[in-house]
Amino acid sequence: MSDTKRYTVTAALPYTNGPVHIGHLAGVYIPADIYVRYLRAKEKDVIYICGSDEHGVPITLRAKKEGVSPQEIVDKYNTIIKKSFQDFGISFDNYSRTSSKIHHQTASDFFKKLYDNGKFIEETSMQLYDAEADQFLADRFVIGTCPKCGNTESYGDQCEQCGTSHNATDLIHPKSAITGNIPSLKETKHWYLPLNEYEDWLRQWIVEGHKNDWKPNVLGQVKSWLDDGLRPRAVTRDLDWGIPVPVKGAKGKVLYVWFDAPIGYISSTKEWASNTGKDWEPYWKDKDTKLIHFIGKDNIVFHAIIFPSMLKAEGSYILPENVPANEFLNLEGNKISTSKNWAVWLHEYLQDFPDKQDVLRYVLTANAPESKDNDFTWKDFQARNNNELVAILGNFINRVTVLTHKYYNGIVPKKGNHFKELDKIAQFRNQIGQSIENFRFREASQELMNLARMGNVFLQEQEPWKKSKEDPEAVEGIMFTALQIAAALAHLSEPLLPFTAKKLSHILNTKHLAWDLVFVDQNQSLLEEGHSINASELLFEKIEEESIQQQLDKLAATKTQNKEEQKEIAPEKKVISFDDFTGMDIRIGTILEAEKVAKTKKLLKLLVDVGSDKRTIISGIAETYNPEKIIGQKVCVLTNLAPRKIRGVESQGMLLMTETKKGKLSFITPSDDDIHNGEIVN
Repeated sequence: MSDTKRYTVTAALPYTNGPVHIGHLAGVYIPADIYVRYLRAKEKDVIYICGSDEHGVPITLRAKKEGVSPQEIVDKYNTIIKKSFQDFGISFDNYSRTSSKIHHQTASDFFKKLYDNGKFIEETSMQLYDAEADQFLADRFVIGTCPKCGNTESYGDQCEQCGTSHNATDLIHPKSAITGNIPSLKETKHWYLPLNEYEDWLRQWIVEGHKNDWKPNVLGQVKSWLDDGLRPRAVTRDLDWGIPVPVKGAKGKVLYVWFDAPIGYISSTKEWASNTGKDWEPYWKDKDTKLIHFIGKDNIVFHAIIFPSMLKAEGSYILPENVPANEFLNLEGNKISTSKNWAVWLHEYLQDFPDKQDVLRYVLTANAPESKDNDFTWKDFQARNNNELVAILGNFINRVTVLTHKYYNGIVPKKGNHFKELDKIAQFRNQIGQSIENFRFREASQELMNLARMGNVFLQEQEPWKKSKEDPEAVEGIMFTALQIAAALAHLSEPLLPFTAKKLSHILNTKHLAWDLVFVDQNQSLLEEGHSINASELLFEKIEEESIQQQLDKLAATKTQNKEEQKEIAPEKKVISFDDFTGMDIRIGTILEAEKVAKTKKLLKLLVDVGSDKRTIISGIAETYNPEKIIGQKVCVLTNLAPRKIRGVESQGMLLMTETKKGKLSFITPSDDDIHNGEIVN
């Protein structure tokens, strides 16, 4: 770290289709903020960049749901998100918006340079189209079965169950998220970034070049993508919300949100430079700069494969030094969901728990999903506050400051004997710093707590309250040492607990020290003899059962509401003609063979006798039906559905099923045993 001239640190741009929740904080914003605050304490040249991601399908879907324009949606949620970050103490150097003029210009110029240099492939292809909505179905406008894991509710751009990114046309049994209709295919022209041309370079740069410093979950996902083979990726979309494609023949087309969004880091840096009178280019184009992207695991492919390929194609930018992605945080045993309101929203937390920013910050850091998905519970939140922040850190500071005022009227006493605990301050500083540099923030938080534990143990062993009369000189040395530990906590807690550090610095009446100066030896003290501290204050307060129960009741009400909404009957689809219906060839068939598709949860490979021949059909029914138990099952088969490859196997039809709101599937079967394979269902 000492050789690096400057750092550019980015945090994933939050979508402005809803507020920020604890999953976002634990996965991205708290780790990034800890890292940046640490770099500042090390007196490094660092900028912390973010902004609202205001394009893309989720924005337009939210706008349709609320009956307002996309601009009204992004204005509303940008205000909420930005204020939440400020109130929570996330210390961005610049927080911008992708709807800003500077971003539109930056993204357009980036695209135009790649276009002019022949870096794109222009292709006309068949894309999913909803005739009733009169628009193409990109990304989250379409839902279907994931071709990799069989999740029946995968989006057109990404499966949230397995994390795979794909194109809408890859989905099995796609349907429009707007009308619920089964889409048709319609011809359209788009521009593609040929990722396959960057495959060998990516493998060398990431798998070989960063195998020792990138997190295993990031390397694993990148390697999986590379092993599957990269394909050209569309960088444009048929939408009316976004940045218009800046070339001729692109009317009605905008830049794909995952092409435009990461460029938002660059445009936000330009905005910062304009506001501060500095030069933005060294932070993106100087080889002595380290670029670090903090993201969640669902964004790994975009930041570790697509954006680096874009930067490589452009040619003048540095590449990310690291992409420390976290896994997902669940809430009370269930996946956090914006659409289902199953979340702890940051702006609501700040209303319910005013002045407790660091409590949530500590709990989310101590339980961070760094290597696997973790679960947030309100009981754990209460326990960590009461048993760690209050009982360990807060208790030590309170004991030290109260005793200092009791014995010395708030004046730091003489050094006295040198205790071994003073020598350990620098060790804790180094351990905490090393953990942060290696993106092990959970470990750093626990080392900080261990420093407070050491202080409590020291006081308990030395018992100054017992020695105050018979050996006052010894007590001076004990209290001097305890005050140095308290001062160390004030300095070293700043990256992890900034509000606490500020409050503690006020209590101790001390000013900020550079990270490397936080140590005590014969020549330096963190609080000098004769220094006056302020009155004691409680750093933390106990959280009572009533406050926790209110949060649990709120979640219970959300769960009840979601169940009620699940009972609603799905709306009828648009009216079709008789010819549309008779065009479907539905026949009776019998399942002859069934086996699970390897490395999937939901897919079965079936051999079905439909009378005229035997068909191989891939069906997402593995979670409902045991393959051995459906041999001989009579089924209804749509036989004239166009064949489609699923996990490398050509599926030659589709079974007709019913599905409950809970996802349970049932065969549609003939009730008459005298009906034979191949007979037509009219």
